[in-house]
Amino acid sequence: MDNEVVYDFHDDRWIKNIKQIRPAQKEVMLTFDDGPSRKLHPLLDVLKEKEVPAVFFWQSRLLYKQRPWKRVIQEGHVIASHAHNHKNLTTLPKSEQYKQIKTSVDKIRKITGDNVHYFRPPYGQYNEETMDILKELGLLPVMWQIAACDWENKHTPERIVANVVGHCRPGSIILLHELEQTLTVLPQLIDTIRREGFEFALF
Repeated sequence: MDNEVVYDFHDDRWIKNIKQIRPAQKEVMLTFDDGPSRKLHPLLDVLKEKEVPAVFFWQSRLLYKQRPWKRVIQEGHVIASHAHNHKNLTTLPKSEQYKQIKTSVDKIRKITGDNVHYFRPPYGQYNEETMDILKELGLLPVMWQIAACDWENKHTPERIVANVVGHCRPGSIILLHELEQTLTVLPQLIDTIRREGFEFALF
């Protein structure tokens, strides 16, 4: 799927660009879904070397005290919620949605000691009950403006770069995952985005 990019959702309640939170110049935001994974350490190595901050949307079922969450925070990144175990929230009754989100937030806070401010739904799927829960829990709903489609390009990681570069706009939020192919091209992706005149930032 050459150069096909999943673009923004029409629901403006979801944050897809930094400019929805604050003014943004030529800067973009990297976000990584579905961790913490075995690729976290090498991903952090690349981000540290390149001096790039990122937001990690984690499934709380994968988070244990032994995971390198301290390093994530110490190196200037943000840990956010991706629900507890990646169920499609729209298939669940409101009580189960609430449990998925609240369990995730509580576990991240318990282990890291930090409050969780941002939430991204598994598969990007949500309904009005999701929105009610996020409002009740004081979570900011975050999607993305550009999807790298890294999950579809295991054997063609160069397409991950093509799916992002050239589509960046001031404030764009970029969706990535903690995958081997993403790790492979991450240095190239960062360098190429910078050559386009963009830097990396958080909210």
